[in-house]
Amino acid sequence: MGSPWWVEIQRQMCPRDGQRCCFPDENLPVKQTDIPWRLRQMVDILVYEEKQSESGETGPCMEYFLQHKILETLCTLAKAGYPPGMKQQVLVLVTKLLGQIQQPLLPHVNVHRPVQKLICLCGGDPTSNTEKEEAQFLTTVCVKIKQDPYLMNFFIEKKNFAESQRSLSCSSEKSEVEQEEADSTHAPRLSLAAGASPSPTDQPVAGKSTKDKGTQLEKNLLHAVLILTSSQEKRFALKACESLLLLVTLPEDVTAQYLVEGTALCGTLADRLADLYRLIPEDTDPGQVELLGRVNWRSHSAAASDGEDAESFPGRGDVVSFLSWLHYCDQLVGEAHKVTAAALAREIRTRFFHKVLEPQLLQVSEMGILSSTALLTGILAHTTSPQLLDELVCFLLGDGRQAEVPVDPGRPALRCQLIERCNHLSDEISMASLRFFEQLLQKSHEHIIYNLVLRNLSDRRYVAHNTGPEEAAADSELLDEAEELEDDPFFTDIYVGSRFPAADWLVAPATTQATAKANGKPGVNRIVHSFLCLVPDAVKTSHLVAGSGYDTYLVDAHRSFQGCCARAATWNRPQRPGAQERCRPVVDFYEGDFLRMLLDRMSQILHQPYDLNLQITSVISEVALFPHPQLDEYVLDPYVSLGPGCRSLFSVIVRVIGDLMQRIQRIPQFEAKLLLVRKQLMGLEPEDMVDHATMLKGVIVLEEFCKELAAISFVKYSPEPD
Repeated sequence: MGSPWWVEIQRQMCPRDGQRCCFPDENLPVKQTDIPWRLRQMVDILVYEEKQSESGETGPCMEYFLQHKILETLCTLAKAGYPPGMKQQVLVLVTKLLGQIQQPLLPHVNVHRPVQKLICLCGGDPTSNTEKEEAQFLTTVCVKIKQDPYLMNFFIEKKNFAESQRSLSCSSEKSEVEQEEADSTHAPRLSLAAGASPSPTDQPVAGKSTKDKGTQLEKNLLHAVLILTSSQEKRFALKACESLLLLVTLPEDVTAQYLVEGTALCGTLADRLADLYRLIPEDTDPGQVELLGRVNWRSHSAAASDGEDAESFPGRGDVVSFLSWLHYCDQLVGEAHKVTAAALAREIRTRFFHKVLEPQLLQVSEMGILSSTALLTGILAHTTSPQLLDELVCFLLGDGRQAEVPVDPGRPALRCQLIERCNHLSDEISMASLRFFEQLLQKSHEHIIYNLVLRNLSDRRYVAHNTGPEEAAADSELLDEAEELEDDPFFTDIYVGSRFPAADWLVAPATTQATAKANGKPGVNRIVHSFLCLVPDAVKTSHLVAGSGYDTYLVDAHRSFQGCCARAATWNRPQRPGAQERCRPVVDFYEGDFLRMLLDRMSQILHQPYDLNLQITSVISEVALFPHPQLDEYVLDPYVSLGPGCRSLFSVIVRVIGDLMQRIQRIPQFEAKLLLVRKQLMGLEPEDMVDHATMLKGVIVLEEFCKELAAISFVKYSPEPD
């Protein structure tokens, strides 16, 4: 305490009553005085004193520092800008104190009060030259709160929080109406989008109920951090994002409740997401958007600050900024307290999905459809947190769990539109929509596969319903039909010389049927053979080219099936198909909009472009891979006895092959042309014009798809991976 440095600091910074601080020149910038040096000495003395203390007790210098409210005085000088630049120096001082002093300082009233005042000075002027110091200061405060979550109580404005709780509880319905009116008039609000210069008086609020408290709550820790996340300097914005992540992950329920009900956190984050989406140019190339892949918010901020975020195509920067912020929001929802996470996910659904994204997805402009669908696929790829994925899936598909009917006026319009676009007149729109559904089916969410497929298969209405003695007659009829098929020239001529004769696979013998009934699964070998022999040898070419065998699909099928099993591990799914109701009402089987679209597309495989056929078969493979007994039976079991008017994937392929065998009779040198097209697709021959190229490519896709289905059947009907 007797150090001459400390005595001089006392004299300058802590004048006696009635005296002013002793500065050489009030108008002289602080950097041109010895004040920065003296402040550094103050911190060094306090740190040195603490290190010399063996018992960890507060030393005399620290006691003097706390009792005489030195920090309060410094914050007052910082607020007044006396001398000019003092705010920057005080921010540096407090950051060093909190970061280097080991004993807890924030619980002291003479520390957390001036810290709160200093926080109110942060984020007020986006053009200030103190962003670096503000970012470091706010990060240090948030780190300290994360280390001791109880400290957050010093930064919760309890009076305003209590008033907001009473207001929310007594006028929630009124708030919703007023919010809709506010949206229609749309008063100026805080824009945290890239390139905006937000002011502290323009903060968006979560509802009109927070209008009166807007000026009271805007100057707090959360608001300062939120403002800094929109900094033009990406490294400072990155620090602010990290700080916000620390705050929302605090474990206390009261803190989470305060963040949701006492601040505009959720609304601000959701509004910024909507603003960034609106900034994306309408003419952005959808193909380039799809090629971007996953964007990480941390690496994007680092790359932008280093000047590496090059504009490789028009609108790329806006797309990357949007996806980066979406990834950040997704991580916030995934790591935040469950109360905060649920509230933020709901706000994103309300403010972004419904108000901004849905109108874009329902537009009729072809370019608009392609662009919005590509962005939707990107949104889906960046959504991994359970709560946000819940909201996104219900937004896209609705919450329906009952079996579909062919004509339902109440079905969700967006779901219906997305499925119908898979069968659009524009092949580009169909491709983009199918890619979206492929991405959707890869998400770990039970409602997706149930809503699209399983709810229509759960009662097994696709199976022919027989009772009592009629079952034996039906089995006999099935055998008679099989014998007729063996006599049919189509089913005999096309399999002459096949490794799997028609008589060996068209009908499952009694022993195989008995085994199937015992374990709920038909014989794996017979199913594999059925798919491998489905395409006649006369139109097969894979055996003529090296590396095109069925075994090439086994590794991929096994890996994909393991991934599906891992995603579905916690789902409540049966182990075998359920028994049919004996007295069920007579209702025609409807496979549902999604399966109907896939089967319709599959039936046109000989008439569709090559790339579109690849995408269709890829989506069907995703469906077939899901581990569910009804799905296995309907999609992969060739021996299932279908009811009247029902169709399955196998029956559709059989009809396609029947049409194919009639058409090839009219194509001269069919085998040679087919082999040439396969080699062209594999890059073994130069691209030349070939007659009937679309159909020939469709035949090749069909052959490969049957091999893929055989591989999927093999891995699914084998013991399920652990």
